[in-house]
Amino acid sequence: MSDLYLRLPDPQVATPPAERLPLGRVMVNAGLISQIDLVHALNMQREVDAPLGEILVAEGLVAPDDVLQMVSQQRNIPRADLFLDPPDPDLSAELHSAACLEHRCVPWIKMGDILLVGVTHPDDFDHLRIALADNARPMLPVLVSAPQVRQHIGQLYGAELIEAAENRVPAAQSCRSWSSLSPMHKPVALILLGGLAAAIALAPAWTVTIGILFAFLTLVMSTVMKIAAFCAQISKMAQATPFTTQRNRLPQALPKVSMLVPLLKEDEIAGKLIQRLTRLSYPRSLLEVVLVLEEGGTVTRETIANTDLPNWMSVIEVPGANNLTTKPRALNYALDFCRGSIIGVWDAEDAPEHDQIEKVVSRFQDAPDTVACLQGVLDYYNAKTNWISRCFAIEYATWWRVILPGVARLGLVIPLGGTTLFFRRPILEELCGWDAHNVTEDADLGIRLARRGYVTELIPTVTFEEANCRAWPWVKQRSRWLKGFLITWLVHMRDPGQLIRDLGFVRFLGVQTLLLATFTQFALAPLLWSFWLLPTGIQHPVSLTLGYPIAVTMASFFILAELVNLAISLVAVSRREHQHLMPYVFTLPLYFPMAALSAYKALKELVLEPFYWDKTEHGITSEPD
Repeated sequence: MSDLYLRLPDPQVATPPAERLPLGRVMVNAGLISQIDLVHALNMQREVDAPLGEILVAEGLVAPDDVLQMVSQQRNIPRADLFLDPPDPDLSAELHSAACLEHRCVPWIKMGDILLVGVTHPDDFDHLRIALADNARPMLPVLVSAPQVRQHIGQLYGAELIEAAENRVPAAQSCRSWSSLSPMHKPVALILLGGLAAAIALAPAWTVTIGILFAFLTLVMSTVMKIAAFCAQISKMAQATPFTTQRNRLPQALPKVSMLVPLLKEDEIAGKLIQRLTRLSYPRSLLEVVLVLEEGGTVTRETIANTDLPNWMSVIEVPGANNLTTKPRALNYALDFCRGSIIGVWDAEDAPEHDQIEKVVSRFQDAPDTVACLQGVLDYYNAKTNWISRCFAIEYATWWRVILPGVARLGLVIPLGGTTLFFRRPILEELCGWDAHNVTEDADLGIRLARRGYVTELIPTVTFEEANCRAWPWVKQRSRWLKGFLITWLVHMRDPGQLIRDLGFVRFLGVQTLLLATFTQFALAPLLWSFWLLPTGIQHPVSLTLGYPIAVTMASFFILAELVNLAISLVAVSRREHQHLMPYVFTLPLYFPMAALSAYKALKELVLEPFYWDKTEHGITSEPD
């Protein structure tokens, strides 16, 4: 049984309560820390707005259990071990799940009419009692460890919390209604395929021409956007001022930052991830790294269990339900357990710069309140593995170093990346988090932020990832992205008029280019490649339908677009750290056919498995020291 004793003292004459010793003095008297350690922690507390106990634990001066024991003695509050004596499941109705999450508490047992509530700190119980002032039930606190509170909240309220996580985004803004239409997907798809086959049989030249015209339209849209973004970025690069993160630029009271790291089947990389994150320089007492595990991920769970986690890392296990296993679902569930005012996301293979969080905190301090999200730059640490990884690194450098910054400078909507994202928590909660059913929840959230009038900024901090360097895994990963782009486009195009009113016409066109045109460029790429037939003298379908001059004009623009892509990529890898990639830029036309295959896989899954998350395997290559 837990060490719980309720003592009723004999009646005595009332005397003033003895002055309570500060926690630090209690710990010094108990011999847990030295006077020098206490002075060091108190000096840190002047810069870091965190409880003294958390600072001591984060600095490795005491163990969490020691702090709990000292608080128990200081406040004369008994302790309980919920692993030995689990909470009574029938007591879940005594406290609402929201109250338990907010005040870090869990109903434990009843002794008569008294409800004993497990809390991590007496202040949590005081806040709970104030919040429940109208509740007549008498309550008493017992001290339990934070991991136990988190675990048993999940056990008591898991079904309720996971249902909320799956349906957090309103139905009108979510793609989850797609599943209700699934019985019609196959017949509609078969009808469309049959109609396409009939059109090809009856009028092959005109059918191909119509397809080429649509592909050409999206090519023009993409090329114009790339040129505009390139010019905007290049014009600003010379004017750019260095980004500084000196201590005097940071707020005096640094905020708590919670970083969510979803892990699914990451047994090869979980330990390495923990090693990488220990390089972060942000104060440990204000950093909360939450490793988010799926309930069925036994291998990952065992790997984490056998790893010595630092005290500023915690584990949240997401309950399984409804055969839905997606990253945004896990993020929504874990968000409720976080304490930070800034919420960030990293992926399992990420290696962020050591001062990344300082840069984020500094920028949020200076930025207007409308800046809701900061997006960092992504790069690869294994670019030299093989040809695929080199081309992937070129593609990323082009997107993150040139195109996306240019898109931001043009004021267009930024489709977020899936990692190195940082949000002001109130705004993230206002937008109801992530769409649990969307496989590109990042792009969808970026559009929803823009539609509500919020701004996403890029910040000059880099996170290094592992480039997918194998052909078929690359195709699977890219197909998930393209399927998500289609789903996101379909969701936001439910009411095109409202989308135009929310974004304005120019940004509306930007969304069409970033989502629909991107998919179309890959799916219809073979039709555009047909223009290479013209120099060979083979008659092109457009020559038969629209005439040879139009075919030549379209082919010329196609070649111009290819040259523009190569030129932008060469500029993107012109920096010293990427110069080794420059010769491989000219091989990109051989790289992108894989994306066409990905587009066809995405179309199939859109019909048959719209919510299927094709997991990318990590840990294939090693990060250099």
